[in-house]
Amino acid sequence: MQGKSWFRDWFNSDYYHLLYQHRDEQEAMDFIRKLIDHLQPAKGATMVDFACGKGRHSKALADMGFDVTGIDLSASSIEEAKQDEWEHLHFYQHDMRLPFCINCFDFAFNFFTSFGYFRTRREHDNAIRTIAQSLRKNGVFVIDYLNVHYTEERLEKTMTATAEDITFHITKWQDEEHFFKQIQVSDAAQSSPKHLYTERVAKFSLGDFTDMLSYQGMQVQEVFGDYQLNRYDVRKSPRMIIVAKKL
Repeated sequence: MQGKSWFRDWFNSDYYHLLYQHRDEQEAMDFIRKLIDHLQPAKGATMVDFACGKGRHSKALADMGFDVTGIDLSASSIEEAKQDEWEHLHFYQHDMRLPFCINCFDFAFNFFTSFGYFRTRREHDNAIRTIAQSLRKNGVFVIDYLNVHYTEERLEKTMTATAEDITFHITKWQDEEHFFKQIQVSDAAQSSPKHLYTERVAKFSLGDFTDMLSYQGMQVQEVFGDYQLNRYDVRKSPRMIIVAKKL
């Protein structure tokens, strides 16, 4: 499943949610609270969470007093997220490469490397255009991406994980333009052959994002290097968290 829509199949898979169910949610929530403390949005500010998954972080933002919309390509994730909808929290199944609600939001977010999956640079540019168009003038966009240089030097090549009697054999590698992660799923309950998925994430640098954002009328304001919002260091920072403003 290494084709152009690998993410469509993998993110809709029950195996995907099972493999990543133990992500550090406390760290994620602490990061979002710290980010909001830094950004200081007005009460009731409108926000959109691109690639929101099951909406956990969208819900946290709504609980903080903001009007939040989450979108994701995965129909199954959005179906689950919709169970928690209320007056100030809405979810839509949508492809971020296509326009969505022009000039609607004060803030846009893309958390935890939920970008870089598409096959071509044009598709990524289309996604950035959708994000830019969704913002009002002077709106703020925050993208949280892996730091390519840090990840290149620390890529763990193989590992095995087990959850609910299902074994995941994970192999990672890279080329000049992408990081790859192949997940082989061994499910004792399935008589069919092993399932195989391959994630692919583009090696976008700060310069790449600066160019993509600038082309869509957004200007980089700040760059942080971790979830504590420390200064970005191209070699030492695990993350690349970019804050940009729509001009």
